[in-house]
Formats: sequence, structure tokens, C-alpha cells
Amino acid sequence: MPRSLRVLAPALLIATAFAALFAGLGIGGAAAERALADPGALVRFGMPLARTLVNLAMAGLIGSVVMTVWALASERREARVAMDVAAGSAAVLTVASAVTLLLTFVDVSGLAFSPDATFGAALAQFVTEVELGQLWLWELLLAAVTTVLAFAIRDRRLTLLVLLAALASALPLAQQGHAAGASGHGQAVNSLLVHLIGAAVWLGGLLTLVFLSRTVDRRRLSVLTSRYSTLALLAFVGVAASGVVSAWLRVGTLDALFGTGYGRLVLLKTAALVVLGVFGAFQRTRLIPRIAEARGGDRAFAWFVLAELAVMGVASGIAGALGRTATPVALEPARDQGDRISPAEWLTGDPLPPELTPVSYLTSWKFDLAWTLVCVFGLALYIAGVVRLARRGDRWPVGRTIAWSLGMLLLFYTTNGALNAYEQYLFSTHMLAHMMLTMLIPLVLVLGAPITLALRATEKRSDGSWGGREWILWAVQTPYSKIITHPAVAAVVFSGSLWLFYFTPIARWAAQEHLGHQWMIIHFLISGYLFCLSMIGIDPVPYRFPYPLRLVTLFATMASHAFFGVTLMTGDSLMLADWYGAMGRSWGATPLEDQRTGGGIAWGIGELPTLALALIVAVQWSRSDAKEQKRKDRAADRSGDAELAAYNEMLAQTAQRDRKAAGQNSRSV
Repeated sequence: MPRSLRVLAPALLIATAFAALFAGLGIGGAAAERALADPGALVRFGMPLARTLVNLAMAGLIGSVVMTVWALASERREARVAMDVAAGSAAVLTVASAVTLLLTFVDVSGLAFSPDATFGAALAQFVTEVELGQLWLWELLLAAVTTVLAFAIRDRRLTLLVLLAALASALPLAQQGHAAGASGHGQAVNSLLVHLIGAAVWLGGLLTLVFLSRTVDRRRLSVLTSRYSTLALLAFVGVAASGVVSAWLRVGTLDALFGTGYGRLVLLKTAALVVLGVFGAFQRTRLIPRIAEARGGDRAFAWFVLAELAVMGVASGIAGALGRTATPVALEPARDQGDRISPAEWLTGDPLPPELTPVSYLTSWKFDLAWTLVCVFGLALYIAGVVRLARRGDRWPVGRTIAWSLGMLLLFYTTNGALNAYEQYLFSTHMLAHMMLTMLIPLVLVLGAPITLALRATEKRSDGSWGGREWILWAVQTPYSKIITHPAVAAVVFSGSLWLFYFTPIARWAAQEHLGHQWMIIHFLISGYLFCLSMIGIDPVPYRFPYPLRLVTLFATMASHAFFGVTLMTGDSLMLADWYGAMGRSWGATPLEDQRTGGGIAWGIGELPTLALALIVAVQWSRSDAKEQKRKDRAADRSGDAELAAYNEMLAQTAQRDRKAAGQNSRSV
């Protein structure tokens, strides 16, 4: 492998990115001097340049850590090299974030650079009181923390902390891409987050292979490239889907797509994405087998990497230009656009939907790309596991596949359908979504036994790296896993979360903030899954209650839910009155009546899955007794009823001793 590749490849990436950036600024009009409050050429060109460097550094960070966790052997030098790439990328991300923060402040405030106290005080106010400044401050702090972790950690398991910190650093960037309070904020943030992480894994993983090319031999490089190719395929799907959603939210019409500078940049980025898709197909079908060849494999890899990184640089540069180009669809919060808006639009950023009718449950949709991809990937990977078992002659119960598929479909509907469209406006709809997430969906997902399928379908690695099988085995055996899967802990979290969520400020956070809403979905889904797993799960856990105690636990949680529902149904005070009570609805029940309906859902509809759980526990108990009896019968058949014969012999001996004792007593009398 050419030694110069490790220098030439990153240099080519940066050069093409900056060239495409400056060309894109011209196409989109962001390079032109502003008529009012122009910040100067330094800011006009320096901000997108620094932001592009932020994106490239984040790609190097996330991609290298993902490769370390998924593809590399921790005891080999390859893992140390990858973590060095992560540490260096995190350091660059920290510096680039600081520069971008400063340039953003100058651009927004209109103040010139100055060392005096006035400039410093204004900067402090910007990062503490203005949302954009706060997000850049969070980005800077997360990047700094990640840098320290990346330099300090080399243990395989602790690398997960670096990965979590790296992924968290993408969240402030995603939130900047769409103003809070603007229409479609939640969908835009999730789409941009998927886009950022997908592009980072794609680009950063390839850069990591470049730096590893001199560390490993051809055969090892072929294996690592194959593993990277799988990640790149998933990333391509996420980037392509999120790019379409993000572009449509910002472009709005076909006329704007072809008739504006922003639209033309979107078309150029789409063309680059198509070219990269062709590169990916070539990599999977032609390049990987050639890498391990004795001759020509290293040269083919080098030329391929250079070409692909050049196209990735163009796409990154265009993305940086898009961030500075005016969008055809206004991204300002509705309350700041100067128009007369409804109370619902003031609170949520979106217009109040029409009245909820029975038909609306089938026709109303509010799509969320992130959760759509979760469902699509979850279903696709499960079916792929079933197919792999079938190809090697193993059987997998059809009922489990049906259960998992039903769970994924219900999750898709809950996070994309009418429940997602109306839960911000109606407490009853919100409670119905809550019951789906915490009770019904986990119930059917647990019956799918995904952990058991994954352990049977994934191959064991022998090269020192950890794949899906190794990470799953480690995860289910950790002390933390033993705690959270314990039936008592799972039951307390399952029932206690209901009270803690609705009677603390957490409910307001989940209603008003996008991050809070996503946390709510994840928390209730996981808490419900762990509870169902501890009660009826097929997947292995360290400990489960005996069947009688499981029924007792289920009825205790049912009572807790019922009491919560009755509390809402009989209460006279409105929860989150300045939210659900301030939507300005002219249709449907009053907010207090709607809240009481939500209490009825928590009590009535919410108990149905619990009753189903109790029924399943009873059936499993019966089957367990039947299996135990069959086991005893088979043991008796093998031994010729030796146990029964021994028992009868014992009874006979006892009876004989009793007769002898009775005879002796009669003679003595």
C-alpha cells in the first residue's frame, strides 16, 4: 500500500470539500455581500468553511469509533490506530466548533471582533440566553469531553462511552438545522440527525480504512473493508432517505427545486449521492475480492479510495454551502414570522389539525424518518436472521416472526400515524400512544425472541473483534443487565414511571421539547419491553419469578395502573393546562373531559395487554407443569417405574412393621 495514501487521501478530501464549498456559495448566493449588516468576507466565507471542517471532523470521530467497536480487534494495533484517528478528529472538532461559535456570534450580533469587555459580555449572553449560542456551546463542550475520552480510553467495553459521547455531539448540530417552533421541527431534527450520523459513519469509516491500510495485510484489509461495506450500505439508506425528507421540508415545491440556488445545490448533492451509491455497489461486488489478491489489490484499493473520497468531499462542500444558503421554505419559528397564527401553531409550530374522527385514525399521518428507519431495519434484520437459519437447515417458529413483524408495524403506526399527528393536541391520544408504547408493542416484540434469533443467526468471530453475537452476550451478562431485568426492578420501573412522568416536570419537558419527546418514546418502550421480558420472555435472563409470583406481580401493576387511571378520571385540575388547555381547539371534548378520557384509556384499554400477559403466564405455567410431568413419565419408562416400585416397597415394609408391632402389643396384653 502506498505510504503517501494516508496523507494524500485526507488532503484530497479537504481540498475537494473546500473547492465545492466555495463553488456552492456562489451558486446559492451566500457568497454575495449583504445589502444590510454585512459581516464581512471573513465571516461570509469563514463560517461555512469552519462548519464544513466541523462536519469532516465529526465524520472522522464517529466513523473511527464505530469501526473500532464493530470491526477491529482491540488487542491488535489496528484498534489503537483507529482510536488515535478518533482522538485527533475530536480535537479538530473542538477547535472548529470554537471558531464556528465565535464567527456565528459575530454574524448574528453584527459586532466586530474586539478584546474589550463589551464584546465578551455580549458573547457570554449569546451562549447562555440565545438558543443558537447555547447549541454551539453544547457542541463545544461535548467535543471537548469526547476528546478527553478518546485520548484516555483504549478498553474495548469503555469505547462505548466514546461512541455515546461522539453520537451525542451530533445532536446540537441537528437541532441547529431547523428552528424550534418552526413547522415540521421534530421531523426535520430527526431527519438531519440520521443524515449527520449516516454520513459520518460512511465517510469516517472509509478514512479509518485509509489509516489502517499500512497497519494490516491485504487479507485483513479485505475483511475490514467487507465489514465497513455493511455499515456503508446501512448508512447509504439512512443518508438517502433523510436527504430526501430534509430537502423537501426546506424546498417545498418542484419549482423551487429547479428555480432557486438552494434547489440547484440540492440537485448537485443528489448527483454526488448517486455516484457514491455506484461506488458502494462496485466496492461490494468487485473491489473486496480483489484486495486480498497478491498483485494489484492494494493499488485498486488506493485508487478507489481516492476517487470515492473526492466525491465525498464534493458532497461535504455542497452540504456546507447549503447550510449558508437561504431556503425557499422559511425555517423561522411561526411566532416570529409576523403572521397571525393560532394558539396551537404558537405552541407547536404546526397548524391545528382537523377534528379527530374514527376515519382519521387511518388517514392522518405525521411521518418521522428516524422511527421509520428503526422499524424498517428492525424488520429487515429479523427476517434476514430467519432466512439465514433456514438456509442452513434450522427452523424458526413462524409465530415468533409474526409477533415481531406485528410489533414493528404497531411501532411504525404509533410513531408515524394518527397517534403521532394528534398526541400534541389531545391528552387522550397521547395516553393511547403511551399505552401502545409501554404495553402492547413490547408484549408482541418480546414474543418474537429477537435475542435468541440474533444469537443463533450471527456467526462467532475468531479474530479478536466483537460482532453482534459477542456484544449481545456481553450485554446480557453485565451486572447492569442483571439489575434492570430482575422482575422486581422491571415491575417498579414499569409502574412507577407512569406516576413519575405525569406528576413531575418531565411531562412538560416531553411535551415542549423535541429531545424530551424522543426520550419519552424510548423510555416507555424499553421499560415495557423489560417488564414483559421478565414475565413471559423467551430470551434468556438471569432470573425470573416463579409463576405464582409472576401473576401476583402482574395484578399489582394492574392495580397501580387502575389507580392512576381513576385519579385522572376523577380529578378536577388540568394537567399541563398551559399546553393542552391552550391549544384553542374548537372541536372535540373540552381539555378536562379529554383528560378524563385519557384516564379511562389508562385504566380500561391499558389493562387489556396486562390481562393478556396474565393469560400467557398461565398458559406457560400449565405447559411447564405438563413438560415436567412428561419428563417424569419418560424417566419412569426408562427405569421401568423403579421409583414407583421403590415407593410401593417402602409402603409395604412400613405396613409389615406396623403389623409386627400390633402383634407384639396383643401378646403383651
